[in-house]
Amino acid sequence: MKKLTIEDRLGLNIFHTDEKNSHIDVDLDSKDEEEINKLIKACPAGCYTYIDGKFGFSWLGCLECGTCRVLSKGKLVKDWHHPQGEVGVSYRKG
Repeated sequence: MKKLTIEDRLGLNIFHTDEKNSHIDVDLDSKDEEEINKLIKACPAGCYTYIDGKFGFSWLGCLECGTCRVLSKGKLVKDWHHPQGEVGVSYRKG
């Protein structure tokens, strides 16, 4: 049996996303590169970006682990909660 890579495992997850409403409120105007880099390096889903001095975020592939909330301590991640109702990630492979 072939061992699955992390990318393969993530590809098996099912995402039911609310494309209009994020479950994470992020201060995208922040210029604090140290804090931004913490989130970029720690997010297992790669939801945070910093390209040409512009901080970006997409919740659509979020794994709902809460790592960003814990690391940010309210600095960049202003609010974090689980998605409502039937929305969110359904794990298929560990």
